[in-house]
Amino acid sequence: MLDRLLGRSSLKERIGELEGEVESLREQLEAEGERRREAVAARNEAEETINRLEDRIAELEDRVERAESHESVSRGFRASETLRGDRLDRVLRLVESVEAGPEGALTAMVSDEHDIPGPVADALGERVPLVERAAPCLVYADDAGVVACTLAPPLAPDAFCEWNDSFRVRREWFEPAGTYALALVRSDLFAVGVYDATGESVERVASRGFESDVKGKHSKGGFSQSRFERRRESQIDEHLDDARAALADLADGHAYDALYVTGETTLLGEFDADARAPSDASGAPINALERAAADFWTVPFRGV
Repeated sequence: MLDRLLGRSSLKERIGELEGEVESLREQLEAEGERRREAVAARNEAEETINRLEDRIAELEDRVERAESHESVSRGFRASETLRGDRLDRVLRLVESVEAGPEGALTAMVSDEHDIPGPVADALGERVPLVERAAPCLVYADDAGVVACTLAPPLAPDAFCEWNDSFRVRREWFEPAGTYALALVRSDLFAVGVYDATGESVERVASRGFESDVKGKHSKGGFSQSRFERRRESQIDEHLDDARAALADLADGHAYDALYVTGETTLLGEFDADARAPSDASGAPINALERAAADFWTVPFRGV
């Protein structure tokens, strides 16, 4: 009753109304801030997309210019095949058997599509763009124009270019030998095996594999996305630490002469390896490892 007499009731009601309005305005402000963050994130993503597309356009324009400078080049390879096992052995024997006479056989390891050796350009002429497409690769060509092909070996040698009376072919560039480890690394999966290739066949003598709980991609923007990405990067770092530990544990019990790493391109540099190659093999760790190993030793062949 005292509140009514002094007018406090109406004031308290007004205070309650104002507090409600303040809370409503605060919620609107937070919602507007979230929308602004999402808009900024969307704009940043759009700008990144534009930059990637502009880079892609520049790359395609460069390819068009190069293609126009070789207008008479064939639009495709004369032959294209992936080689493994007996078929690979047969093709290598054919290349090894060529006797071209003094300085009649050209062998070159082209490591970079933008750095074609002069002798390769002279020998193949308008077909050079096909070598650019196949690189990195070995190029085999003879001075009579009978042989012209590329092979992409799993264990590519350093770049070289030479004319000789026969082609330079080293089986260790193409086929497994000795005892080696081959690992498959993905952001959420790791598997490694030790293989013995000292006999007539290749045998896997040990293996390790596991999967990690790594968050997928985030669809929202703003601070929430930043926190999410930091957490995901931390999980991937932990996964890579576990992978290195598994690799070290395997090495303690099984000696090997070389390490080859396959998997996600962005993760290959995380390991000190003798050779690296991308692979999209997935599934259960050991099954994925076997698919990655088969892909690693497959040799692309191109007739130019």
